[in-house]
Amino acid sequence: MLRITIAKGSAEDHIRVTRIDGSVIETRFPHKGPVPHDAVHLFVERALGLTRGFWGLVVQGRHPEALVELAKAGGHASVGRATVPDAEIVELLQAERMVEAYEALLWSGGGSLDDVLAMAQVGCETSFVPVPPLDEATHRAIAGAIDDFSRGWIGGAKGHVVELSWP
Repeated sequence: MLRITIAKGSAEDHIRVTRIDGSVIETRFPHKGPVPHDAVHLFVERALGLTRGFWGLVVQGRHPEALVELAKAGGHASVGRATVPDAEIVELLQAERMVEAYEALLWSGGGSLDDVLAMAQVGCETSFVPVPPLDEATHRAIAGAIDDFSRGWIGGAKGHVVELSWP
């Protein structure tokens, strides 16, 4: 199990990950929206059972910054350069596209399962990966977890800290 600590900053947030073996990795990431992108990854990946998404690969020893580079190397930072991905990063890309869809719901004030699936379909097609199975109950669980998290995070001042765990 990973212990994940996210501390709110002004222009960027700080993340500290403690692995089961006690090793610690730290990184910073810029604000991309109202809540930390990597927190949304946790809620999406856990609910969808993606064990080789962002957090699953961190558990397996990858550094968060290396995962960004891994996806970029496959051309997945740019639709025009994307190619069929190595099997190693299929779930990472699926997670990223699902996270983008849920962030869009958060930014727009909500939406339905059909909205998420429509956005995810476009994103997954551009990354040459299938949309992971998503039913209404799982969608509600993900949206509810993100909403609960966002209420505390958005209202928190600089220095606000959240403790999460994976899985």
